[in-house]
Amino acid sequence: MNKVSVVGPTGGEVIDLGPARIRILEDGGTTAHRLGVAEITLAPHAEGPPQHRHAGHDEGFYVLSGAAVFTVGDTVHEAPAGTLVTVPPGAPHTFANPGDEPLVMLNTFTPDRYVQYFRDLRDVIAGGGEADARTVAEVMGRYATTPADDFA
Repeated sequence: MNKVSVVGPTGGEVIDLGPARIRILEDGGTTAHRLGVAEITLAPHAEGPPQHRHAGHDEGFYVLSGAAVFTVGDTVHEAPAGTLVTVPPGAPHTFANPGDEPLVMLNTFTPDRYVQYFRDLRDVIAGGGEADARTVAEVMGRYATTPADDFA
């Protein structure tokens, strides 16, 4: 019989990254690394990561509460609760929470490799490093992800 994972409302691995709280719900251990799932909570008036591209995985965001703004290249998309954003490899993207309420999103990674990015970034910060653009880019680079500043 295959193992089934059930993660309750207070379960999962919690990673605090300044204004972002990541709760890992599926790290790939149950899915043979085909899928990773996290809950992202972003504080009001907070920016997400710098705009970037993934080369090795698809990423999905489902807005559970609050409202996000997704920037894809030069295009801005409003994303209220109930919105699904699917990002294929190579598409530049980032998100922010311009609102007064916390933003909560369900985030998927296929395959799951990018889950480790959050752990690595947490470890850099815990070791006295800063989550500045250079450090974030270095950690992203470990997972076939690069900053995106050209939108051709």
